Amino acid sequence: MASVKDLYETLGVARGAGQDEIKKAYRKLARQHHPDNNPGDAAAEERFKEVQTAYDVLSDPEKRKQYDRFGAANGRPGPGGGFNFGEGFDIGDLGDLGDIFGGLFSNMGGRGRAQQQQRGQRGRDVEVEVRLSFEDSLHGVETKIPVELETACRECGGSGAKPGTAPTLCPECHGRGVVSQSQGLFALSQPCPRCRGNGTVIEDPCPNCRGTGRERRTKRYTVKIPAGVKDGSRIRLRGKGEAGYGGAEAGDLYVVTRVAPSKTFTRRGDDLVVDVPVTYPEAALGAKVEVPTPEGPVTVKVKPGTTDGTLLRVKGKGAPRLKGSGRGDLLARVKLTVPKKLTKREREAIEALQKAAPVNPREGRAS
Repeated sequence: MASVKDLYETLGVARGAGQDEIKKAYRKLARQHHPDNNPGDAAAEERFKEVQTAYDVLSDPEKRKQYDRFGAANGRPGPGGGFNFGEGFDIGDLGDLGDIFGGLFSNMGGRGRAQQQQRGQRGRDVEVEVRLSFEDSLHGVETKIPVELETACRECGGSGAKPGTAPTLCPECHGRGVVSQSQGLFALSQPCPRCRGNGTVIEDPCPNCRGTGRERRTKRYTVKIPAGVKDGSRIRLRGKGEAGYGGAEAGDLYVVTRVAPSKTFTRRGDDLVVDVPVTYPEAALGAKVEVPTPEGPVTVKVKPGTTDGTLLRVKGKGAPRLKGSGRGDLLARVKLTVPKKLTKREREAIEALQKAAPVNPREGRAS
């Protein structure tokens, strides 16, 4: 008799996992072990069935509730290695528990395997990176991106059947995708061995895709990168990912921006920071200095007594805001410059200033 298999362990999730986590784990394992990706691998096909069974139960709130209450009572196996549902109630093989529930709760509004196969499986999301210069990230750009995708076969349109033919209803399960066997009070269901749960069979496969209905292609998409994107921004293109299975919707394409650093500006949110060299006389007496911005230089007033590191804000000269309107600010950071070599005249002027200074910052007032 088969050993007891916990459905949560099959999907690799905790018992308190949410539906999103369960769905994510299922999709990952289903892609990994799907028979189409592992032709002729009996172990992978068996593993795929286990994953499908676990998901059928745990993705349905009513079935999961019943499983948590009766089928997973601290993992308590019943006599002979089966699973104990309570006093005098025993089911022999937990490996078929999802199929048991499929028959047991089929009239309770639950989602059966056949229904799931008819709806198909949504295509996989795809992520690609696009590299931009700092200037392009601020102004926006339109670019073409090559993306390698698994798409519907161009010859058969994704049906898997040779052009001019079509998949036919499976004669074994009559399109249900499952076959059932009566076991006393219960009806045990399992994927149809003839059609592998698809409900249809392909008698004459497409020569291009060999009956899979899919092929890998490199497609080129024109993408508009909006002004103001940052390094790591994600742009979503709906339905531009990989094709779905069984007529289901395609996945999405996510374009991730990689922005090269600027030699002039540092980004701080929507603000841009730029270092502005200021001489000691300009900082002491005040001055007007020219400051670079992404759209050309502007003049900024430096107040008398300005210290090193002071930020001078220029409104609306930063990066465009992705959310909302307008732009951030430009922050001109004062970098006080000290000459390494002095002329005789400069030295005399600084010495005179030193003698005239009324305050020594380290000692207080001069004597």
